[in-house]
Amino acid sequence: MPTLPPHPPAAPALPHGDAGAAVGVFDSGVGGLSVLREIRALLPAQALRYVADSGHAPYGDKAAQQVQARAERIIEFLAAQPVQAVVVACNTVTGLSIQALRQRFPQLPLVAIEPAVKPAVAATRSGTVGVLATHNTVHSPGLARLIAAHAGPVRVLAQACPGWVELVERGELDGPASRAAVAACLDPLLAQGADVLVLGCTHYPFLRPLIEQHAGPGVQVLDPAAAVARELLRRLPAAASNAALGTTPGTTPIAAAQTLPGAGCTHFWSSGDRAHASELISRLWGAPVVAAALPV
Repeated sequence: MPTLPPHPPAAPALPHGDAGAAVGVFDSGVGGLSVLREIRALLPAQALRYVADSGHAPYGDKAAQQVQARAERIIEFLAAQPVQAVVVACNTVTGLSIQALRQRFPQLPLVAIEPAVKPAVAATRSGTVGVLATHNTVHSPGLARLIAAHAGPVRVLAQACPGWVELVERGELDGPASRAAVAACLDPLLAQGADVLVLGCTHYPFLRPLIEQHAGPGVQVLDPAAAVARELLRRLPAAASNAALGTTPGTTPIAAAQTLPGAGCTHFWSSGDRAHASELISRLWGAPVVAAALPV
């Protein structure tokens, strides 16, 4: 196993709400990188801190108390960096625990991802929508509330996808086993007429090529990651948003945003094996990454 270089130094500490303060993002593993890349695209100068809790993945088959406890410890870690907001890039955490987490951290904005049920209902032509998710998300109060609020006459079929998170965590994004796993979960939804599929887990966008290939061109696949990035932008203090975008109201982009302490940097932590995490995150992120050990 190659020797990993030392963890890069942490960005200078900045007070909450400062235009240069970082934004934290976390997931049960590497899946939240699908959200992180949308945040980076929208906020190119924003300092970002990402935690992959791969050592405890998947969350989708754990007790709700375990999921909430892990989320609390990770948010505490990110808050100590400090960060001005945290993105919960895990549908399972959102579905099971987001209300309790917001009560636990009332001063820290928590931006949460959730399955794109509302846009899926608006997009369907057949009247049947499929939600691909973990077992815990499928049976979560959060998904039940979304369906009750937005489905109306549309039939929403929630499909648990066992093994998908593990495939992504191992980096198995193609091949016979991955294709068979995708087919096993999609076929029941397609047989019932689903013409819109919602990616209800942040790991699943990394299997999207297989999903779209198996579903065919008549089926639309929705990923809410870009909407989460836009909601983060809306929730950030105005000064932080302007700096992260490199703009000031009524002006063209400015270079000053890039000179903020830590501007544009992204740091990664993992609770899993560092060598594997660094290799996999580098592959999915599209740039060399050295993941530090998560000290919680």
